[in-house]
Amino acid sequence: MRTKGFVKHYYLMLLPGMIWLTLFSIVPMFGIVIAFQDYNPGLGILHSDWVGLDNFRYMFSLGDSGLVFRNTIVIAVMKIVANLIVPLVFALMLHEVQLAVMKKWVQTIVYLPHFLSWVILAGILLDVFAYKGPVNQILSVFGMEPILFFARADLFPFLIVGSDVWKEFGFNTIIFLAALTGINPSLYEAAAIDGATRWQRLLHVTLPGIVTTIILLAVLSLGNVLNAGFDQIFNLYNPLVYSTGDIIDTWVYRTGLVDLQYGLATATGLLKSVISFILITVSYLLASRFAGYRIF
Repeated sequence: MRTKGFVKHYYLMLLPGMIWLTLFSIVPMFGIVIAFQDYNPGLGILHSDWVGLDNFRYMFSLGDSGLVFRNTIVIAVMKIVANLIVPLVFALMLHEVQLAVMKKWVQTIVYLPHFLSWVILAGILLDVFAYKGPVNQILSVFGMEPILFFARADLFPFLIVGSDVWKEFGFNTIIFLAALTGINPSLYEAAAIDGATRWQRLLHVTLPGIVTTIILLAVLSLGNVLNAGFDQIFNLYNPLVYSTGDIIDTWVYRTGLVDLQYGLATATGLLKSVISFILITVSYLLASRFAGYRIF
């Protein structure tokens, strides 16, 4: 009887989360029908004209659609690669630090930007890279002309990727450090006795010890190929960099909420969601195949 009482309490604890999930994640999914309508807010979903796949055809006929898909994939892939390599290298370097106090301080400092929103960080970045900002002042010392960094379409993707890595690599480093702590110290002792140098221990002990974690993170990141970071780019981009910085999410925002083309915006968002779902499914299958990772 006491067990049944405990179970009831668990369900009561679960209830607020289920209500939130239902209201904000499940109920809004019925709005998908707008992708197949000439949606009129005055008429609502039930009375708007049905147009079938016309919104999808119109989307593919636009030149902008191909551009935003390309920009999204390029920026997302660059982020995935950079956010895998940089944290890994930093974790390996930090793992070699013998002074525990210094290691904790460094880890804490690089971890802090993760907790700041892109609204705050975008303001900082725009000031730092401004025409008369610190970066251009340093360049002027070397006799270089000031650069309008966030007005240069050729530089914008690299600024986006670099700032994203700066914000998140401290958090991602924790995953690799946790994996490094799972390596048996006796392996390092045995390698040292055999005369292995620090570099050889890194290649033959450390990296093989975390290769499963590396593969797992790389495979799971495939599901984010179409997620280039709306909040970051929305706070940093401008019309001058649309050619390289406009992504699916920002284009959907302008198309739906600014230009009021609700059907077209919903169709684009639905297409992205379907492709992302397929990529996530494939990534979990690959993770199960190569890293032994399973959810169920």
